[in-house]
Amino acid sequence: MKEEVLKDICCRVCKNVDKGTFKKKFRKENADIVQCQKCGFVFIPPFYRSQINYVEYKNEDSLRAVIAGNDWLKIQRHKLRYSLIRKYCKRGKLFDLGVGWGHFLHTGRLLGYEVEGIEMAKMPFSYAKEHLKLPVECIDFFDYKPKENYYDIITMWDVLEHIDRCDEAVEKCHSMLKEGGYLIFQVPQIDSYIAKKQEEKWQAMGLDHVNYLSKDTAKTLLETRGFKVKRIKSSIEIKLFLMYSFYDRKRNKEAIKQTAATRIF
Repeated sequence: MKEEVLKDICCRVCKNVDKGTFKKKFRKENADIVQCQKCGFVFIPPFYRSQINYVEYKNEDSLRAVIAGNDWLKIQRHKLRYSLIRKYCKRGKLFDLGVGWGHFLHTGRLLGYEVEGIEMAKMPFSYAKEHLKLPVECIDFFDYKPKENYYDIITMWDVLEHIDRCDEAVEKCHSMLKEGGYLIFQVPQIDSYIAKKQEEKWQAMGLDHVNYLSKDTAKTLLETRGFKVKRIKSSIEIKLFLMYSFYDRKRNKEAIKQTAATRIF
């Protein structure tokens, strides 16, 4: 790899900064995707990350599609997520990091949770705030001044893979949770069967995803920041399957692709 790619490189799982212990694992979209040889964490180096902007993450076409969509179906999808969450916490204060369009929080409110959240992309935030009337803020998580030792549950659905400083995000979440609280998140799984088979052709891999956690590196990331891992579950979510498979096939006229996600409890 070029020396400039290794500038300021740091493994956000084990904090390794030895440039000689990072190796290129994949190359996609003109970016080197590297692996820390000490802990196995796969990520995109900071050199490439300046190209990523989440403030305008969604456009007017996305908004029109959300408005035209079936809210009942969205609620049913999120009820499946809550069926897992309620095994651990049936009621309480829930904070969603990366609210998106807000239907997960909206569903939680219907089920009796006290909900809050943040979303830094302007259009999804406006929809969640104005259309769904949710108590959300439009702010970067690292600028957000949270309540500490306050929440029973913090969730991140397909968010942590986007966060440059994922270690600091996990540490901040830990400070926000009550004793005995739960952090629940979903990410693309780099050690899934599909990811290993497709390698750099895996549709979940690209510049918008800077972190690629495996079961082992997710466990290390959490346990070294004060968490006890209760459960790791691999799954294929239908919405993501359709997004990465049929939509991508239509767009690129390629064979059907699949993606897998890991849920951490």
